[in-house]
Amino acid sequence: MSLPFTTLLEFSEILKTPSKMNSSAYELASARNEQLTKPVGALGRLEDLALWYAGWRGQERPSLERPQVLIFAGNHGVTAQGISVFPPEVTAQMVLNFETGGAAINQLSGCFGAKLDVHALDLDRPTQDLTEASAMSEDECVQALGVGWTSVDENADLLVTGEMGIGNTTAAAAIALALFGGTGADWAGRGTGLGSEGVALKAQVVEAGLARHSDAKGDGLVSLMSLGGREIAAMAGAIARARVIRIPVILDGFICCAAAATLYAVANDALDHCVAGHLSAEGAHRRLLERLGKEPLLSLGLRLGEGSGGTLAISVLKAAIACHTGMVTFAEAGVSAG
Repeated sequence: MSLPFTTLLEFSEILKTPSKMNSSAYELASARNEQLTKPVGALGRLEDLALWYAGWRGQERPSLERPQVLIFAGNHGVTAQGISVFPPEVTAQMVLNFETGGAAINQLSGCFGAKLDVHALDLDRPTQDLTEASAMSEDECVQALGVGWTSVDENADLLVTGEMGIGNTTAAAAIALALFGGTGADWAGRGTGLGSEGVALKAQVVEAGLARHSDAKGDGLVSLMSLGGREIAAMAGAIARARVIRIPVILDGFICCAAAATLYAVANDALDHCVAGHLSAEGAHRRLLERLGKEPLLSLGLRLGEGSGGTLAISVLKAAIACHTGMVTFAEAGVSAG
């Protein structure tokens, strides 16, 4: 597939192009919802989810049969600052685990009939240390966006994106700081198990990164290039591609939402096709979701990454769609609507 962008400016123009849900399908689904054998609103957010999904899929009575889970992996030069308890080699080892079916995401994808695809991005060539140089050049960032863009299965009817990358909570925190302000301590968390001293160091590194790249403040794509990582850019590319071809997206945890935030900073409707799958145990995730205007579907204390929380939330969306599509109306059931 040839990419419709070769620069970050061209990618931003795609994000600024309106891509609305099918209003006719949404209205038909809403009318159906009002006639189903239940009080209107009795299923709470399940009703909202079903209508959102129907609108983006363009179907009054949709089904969810072909979900895709995309996992991207990348390595980060900022690990040289001592901000992780695990060495970068773990990234490649976990990718192998994904590929051989041994990880949590393999089990969760199987539970909900999702196709799982894993893409490792230049693991032997980490990004630059964001405190010393731009994490990626523009060409490298565009290439990573392109990997995400071309990885989306056009036949999928739902997308979940996840990641693996030692050091990527630091990159995500730096992006969040650049886009939403505050201090490093507001966005730096324990990641894969840092203690209090490690978190404090991480906060300092995040602030040093933004000081080095002050032009990233408020700029989604500059922050992605200067402070992010290849797997974060790939997630952003996949989310953007899904919007263009009207595939609904379930966002995963803090790192995935940081990737999504880079799109939101360019166009505030760039995430209308997305819902938040869960609230993770990474401390700043709630703050990030609030900035994105997303209410999580689940809150189970997960902090694994891998797309695990987003994939688990497929179950909630499937339930919402099953009720909307499978229930009968009052007229069909011969029940008085009152």
